[in-house]
Amino acid sequence: MTVEQLSFEDLPEADEFTRSALRDTTFVVVDLETTGGSADDDRITEIGAVKIRGGEVLGEFATLVDPGRAIPPQIVALTGITTAMLYDAPRIEEVLPAFAEFARGTVLVAHNARFDMGFLRKSAARMRLPWPFSTSLCTVVMARRILSRQEAPTVKLSALAELFQVSVRPTHRALDDARATVEVFHRLLERVGNQGVQTVGDLTAYLPRATPAMRAKRSIASGLPRRPGVYLFRGPADEVLYIGTAVDLHRRVSGYFNGSDGRARMAEMVSLAVRVDHVECAHALEAGVAELNLLGVHKPSYNRRSRNPQRGWWIALTAERFPRLRVTRSPGPESLGPVASRAVAADVADVIAGAAGLRTCTAELRKASHHWCEGSAQADRLPDPLVAAVPGVCRAASDRPQTVTDYLCRVEAVRELISGRSDALVVALHERVASLSQQHRFESAARARARLSATIETLARGQRLTAVAQRAEVIAARPDGSGGWEFSLVRYGRLAGAAHARRGVPPMPVVERMRAAGTTVMPPVPESGPLSGAPAEEIALIERWLFEPGTRLVDVTDQLSLPIGAAERWHDFARTARSARDAATGIRVEP
Repeated sequence: MTVEQLSFEDLPEADEFTRSALRDTTFVVVDLETTGGSADDDRITEIGAVKIRGGEVLGEFATLVDPGRAIPPQIVALTGITTAMLYDAPRIEEVLPAFAEFARGTVLVAHNARFDMGFLRKSAARMRLPWPFSTSLCTVVMARRILSRQEAPTVKLSALAELFQVSVRPTHRALDDARATVEVFHRLLERVGNQGVQTVGDLTAYLPRATPAMRAKRSIASGLPRRPGVYLFRGPADEVLYIGTAVDLHRRVSGYFNGSDGRARMAEMVSLAVRVDHVECAHALEAGVAELNLLGVHKPSYNRRSRNPQRGWWIALTAERFPRLRVTRSPGPESLGPVASRAVAADVADVIAGAAGLRTCTAELRKASHHWCEGSAQADRLPDPLVAAVPGVCRAASDRPQTVTDYLCRVEAVRELISGRSDALVVALHERVASLSQQHRFESAARARARLSATIETLARGQRLTAVAQRAEVIAARPDGSGGWEFSLVRYGRLAGAAHARRGVPPMPVVERMRAAGTTVMPPVPESGPLSGAPAEEIALIERWLFEPGTRLVDVTDQLSLPIGAAERWHDFARTARSARDAATGIRVEP
């Protein structure tokens, strides 16, 4: 079959459908199967779609997709799709244009649309194709709005299929699930037909509970530019109510007044707002960093996250003759983090201490000549590091006193693990998980795997952030999708400058002007910690931007790389373990 490479820009905008009657509108109900739950890390393995209009099926689209990687075992168990089944399947580069042709002139519908649209948008972005479907309908949102909690305690597709007694039951295969979603979608539309919902515009307005009072304030957004930036909703006393970012300020802020954001607290915020201020930015990264800074200054009551950019917990080596790991709010010269949860930080600290044989007792040993918590010195009788520690039992228990010389090799092993110079402790822990599986102790192996994966993820994230924070200067570029370039100047983990060169503008003069005007960042001191004193959330935004596909390094002092023993090489193990936990708990992770 020959597939014509389509221009996504030719597809209709959502506004063209707002006046279209539901019975006359063509919908494409789509479902995906993937290698996991992250649109960044995972890939599509199957697309199924059904085209409908006026209650009739007009056509179907179904294909397997070669993701270019092996299918994790838990995904095979869930979907039945194996790596061998995808051997001759087309790649997404062939499939996505064909799907675009199938969906031309329609409105997309999906169950849990954020998940499916997230994967489709990411796939289009990797192919450097614009994504024109700015509005989609989600049957999860519809069900939550239309059905009562008593009637539908859960809105999983399987539960709704059971509730409506649909003819095709979901099977975790794309086409079957799309067919089931079609019937659920029709049943939900039947429920709102007598409530004045006759057009697509009526439906989208009905779902998020848009009110006339909200729509009356649309003029507040009228003067905003169609550029990336930060917006600040202000109340009657000029107080900042809410701060957010947008790639298109006008479109994003306008959405609050047409009800596209269905959160109850956002409706309340909009009712209080009297004006919107904005800060125009060169690109999305600059907007994200500016948002963090403004959140830290204003701490608006309607923002629920990032109001404290210095938050987080750290796992730090104490400055004692017999150092131990402790969980603290402040990083030290030898520390790992940040970790969002204190409980997770304590768990990771316990795993590392157990693997290295570091003490977990809290006795003051600043001037002690030895450490001795009585216990067995035999390795097979020591507490398993992948099993939670028993209160009062020290991880460094022994049958004789330990001198500083005996103990320091363990401390050095922890230092090498945190810095990424060696992953020998991770290797030993991984072997322990494999041993439990070989002994058919599967429940113990699952618990051990979960603890190890959390430790790997914490180590890998800390090492990536540290690599960015310790570079004196990094200049990177990303294509803007329109033939131009976005540039970022990073100094010791802080965004020191940002610029945008439109198509046809010579890029290097723009880079030099950005560098000359960039903020000066002083070299860090050891006491500032591994992130050089920079806010962890800011470095996290920068790190994601730098390592996304398509980013190019223009210039860098030294080199931007991870040590040879960094935990990043265990990324696949940690991702598989997380997917297994999600599958076991029945949670489908959204991007």
